[in-house]
Amino acid sequence: MAQPILVVGSVALDDIRTPFGAVRESFGGSAAFFALAAQCFAPVRMVAVVGTDLDSQYLETLRQRGIDTSGVEVAPGRTFRWGGAYGFDLNTRETLFTQLNVFEGFHPKVPTAFRDSPFVFLGNIHPDLQAEVLQQVEKPRFVALDTMNLWIENARDALLAVLQSVHLLIVNDAEARQLAGEANLVRAGRRLLALGPHTVVIKKGEHGALMVREDGMFASPALPLEEVRDPTGAGDAFAGGLLGHLAASPEPLGLALRHAIACGTVMASFAVQGFGMQGLLAARPEDIEPRLRSLRLLTQFGPADSLHEMGRK
Repeated sequence: MAQPILVVGSVALDDIRTPFGAVRESFGGSAAFFALAAQCFAPVRMVAVVGTDLDSQYLETLRQRGIDTSGVEVAPGRTFRWGGAYGFDLNTRETLFTQLNVFEGFHPKVPTAFRDSPFVFLGNIHPDLQAEVLQQVEKPRFVALDTMNLWIENARDALLAVLQSVHLLIVNDAEARQLAGEANLVRAGRRLLALGPHTVVIKKGEHGALMVREDGMFASPALPLEEVRDPTGAGDAFAGGLLGHLAASPEPLGLALRHAIACGTVMASFAVQGFGMQGLLAARPEDIEPRLRSLRLLTQFGPADSLHEMGRK
């Protein structure tokens, strides 16, 4: 039976512009993207803050998917807002504005009913707030943490302290290099292991993901897609699929992590096919397995003789 996951992060209204369209005040945020992806596999409990201006229908959409939003605080003021514009290849992004609003004074309050959550995802918030969450939960089985360049630059000591208490660090390739001080991602991954987590997953966007552990590495491609509209939230959807599978899997951790990365890859593929939450909201549970099969086919290969015969046909 799937075990519940506690996610603590942001809920936001995003203005997004890509070469393929634009949206204003689209429902987003790290906690929301994570929760929508993870709920496909396991129960999700959310802790976040929103302003009184947020349309109640947004949180109702999450509740309709079975996400427990009773830990979402409604504070006087405006909801966190972010604006970004992507380049033609969708790999480059310019932040147009960031308005923290009620998020600026946010201190996570984990409800008593959430404190026994066996799986915890610490979304991309200040490391001091991530530490506050860990002080409130009761011996979680597995803790994963996401971070970003801002905290690596401006709150490095706090980040290094909280990394001592997590099992999994999820970062993108630029963040891995920055935090490790190492250009090569394999060496960077190994340096990050020395900071505390026993597993490091490095997201490489359209080039997939690399997992580094003391007992070896695992690499997964991204799913090739003919239509990609908006990469916003893809990393959080990846983390949601990953932890969702772990929370539902009876497999030993080492094997479950490989399958979990595949599930994360699939959920990220849904996220990028629509603006904001549209891609994840359109994904149905029965859509997941066909994409997992496609990913398996991408990574399967046989003996050299078999491949030689295939090439001759």
